[in-house]
Amino acid sequence: MAHIALFHSVLGLRSVELLAAERLRHAGHEVVAPDLYGGEAAATLDQGFRLVERIGWSVVIERARHALDAMPDDTILVGVSMGAGVVSGLWAERPATAGVLLLHAAADIPASVRPGLRVQLHAAEPDRFAPPERVAAMTRTAREAGADLEIFRYPGAGHFYTDRDLPDHDPAAAKRTWRRVLDFVGPERPTRLPPCRSRGASAPPRGGAGPPPSP
Repeated sequence: MAHIALFHSVLGLRSVELLAAERLRHAGHEVVAPDLYGGEAAATLDQGFRLVERIGWSVVIERARHALDAMPDDTILVGVSMGAGVVSGLWAERPATAGVLLLHAAADIPASVRPGLRVQLHAAEPDRFAPPERVAAMTRTAREAGADLEIFRYPGAGHFYTDRDLPDHDPAAAKRTWRRVLDFVGPERPTRLPPCRSRGASAPPRGGAGPPPSP
């Protein structure tokens, strides 16, 4: 069983993150998905960015940090879009993390990253929140530090392609992403409800930045 902390997008804690957390729980893992907005949510990206500005990025990070207080040091950090920026803000404080999963956005890899740490990035191709220069920076940092970085791109998918409630949704890309995510967090030990399985998008070489937050 893995321990997982999943941080939501700029739109707030919504069904896409809640369903993701449940899918991981059904696979036998312990998951927290904190509400970093204190109960608020946004209907559009512009509203989400204004919400972050009003709440304050430092408050968002502190709420995420607080959510990890009761979690073990090896908790896997998962960032969904803006959540990748949240992971960036906490990563250096969590040197014992068992892994880092970045969905829909790139993130900063700290220079102090542990050699051999498993990291995965899943992003559409193209995606303005995972531009080539930022992904190249992640690859360089991972290579220099000896981290185990895998990058999976999904050509033609929309930015937030795993969210079935948004126009970006791409069922095939979402299915491939979820198969890889479930493989990453470890062998499944299903509870009574079976996980929604998936498999398979082109993956550039194995090989990071934080805010501004992405959706």
